[in-house]
Amino acid sequence: MARKPFVVTHAVREKVRHLAGLGVPQDDIARIVRCSPKTLRKRCRDDLDCGVAEANAIVSGCLFAAAKGGSIAAQIFWLKSRAQWRERAAAGDRAADGDAEANSPVVLVMPNNGRDPELVGVQENSLERKRRR
Repeated sequence: MARKPFVVTHAVREKVRHLAGLGVPQDDIARIVRCSPKTLRKRCRDDLDCGVAEANAIVSGCLFAAAKGGSIAAQIFWLKSRAQWRERAAAGDRAADGDAEANSPVVLVMPNNGRDPELVGVQENSLERKRRR
């Protein structure tokens, strides 16, 4: 028995455009409109693309309006994402670099095996520095 042909109506196009704009995966949209994902992509490619673009335009407009309206968070987000603004730490600010010890050289101290007096001295110095903290 042959499959029933998939007819793309104006209502189907609007539904695909709306669901694509909401971020619904194409496989799920195909299931909702009762066709295969391949048929959806073939017959409704423009609606899939336009739905996403229209949703992005609406959200961008709302974000822009919020930024113009005085929302500091919206202004910061807009400038970081659209104007490539970045926060830079001051050169002498070690707290911005993270943990101060994370930037210091790493010293691996092996357990005292009694064979190398130099390593025993390094281990004792390390323990003494830990006690001072």
